[in-house]
Amino acid sequence: MKLLKNSQDLSLKNVIVNAIIIFLVNLFTIGSLITPAWAIDYNKQTLTEEDFSHQDLTDASFDHTNLVGCDFSYSNLLGVRFFGANLREANFEGANLKFADLETARLSKANLTNAVLSGAYLTNTLLDGVIIDGADFSGALIDRNDEKLLCKIATGTNPTTGKDTKDTLFCF
Repeated sequence: MKLLKNSQDLSLKNVIVNAIIIFLVNLFTIGSLITPAWAIDYNKQTLTEEDFSHQDLTDASFDHTNLVGCDFSYSNLLGVRFFGANLREANFEGANLKFADLETARLSKANLTNAVLSGAYLTNTLLDGVIIDGADFSGALIDRNDEKLLCKIATGTNPTTGKDTKDTLFCF
């Protein structure tokens, strides 16, 4: 009878320990899904000439933000939203802008040298005076007129992807 009781106690302890472990794993997993540390909201702010270079800003949001002259060089901007942002004279040299939303943004005189814009959204974007040497626009959504404008100034090969800028814009 005593052996049976010890066996039942051990089983109950295992069940409790396993339940606590499962609870803690779920708590940490759910917590990281709800509030990812990197999804920062910079919407509707004035952040002119700020230095965001060499940072991981994955999934951050800069919607309708004034970012004139900001430095985003060599930053990871994967999936970042710049919807309606003023990015005049911003520096995106070597930045990862894959799947970024730049719709209705102002990129006048912005530096996109060697940036990767694969899958980015660039519709209704102001691109006058933009520098695109070595930029990769593979799969980017760009207005046809803007694509023609960019083809006139496209040069170079992206050092990260090895793709020619003209080829990624379908310049003929």
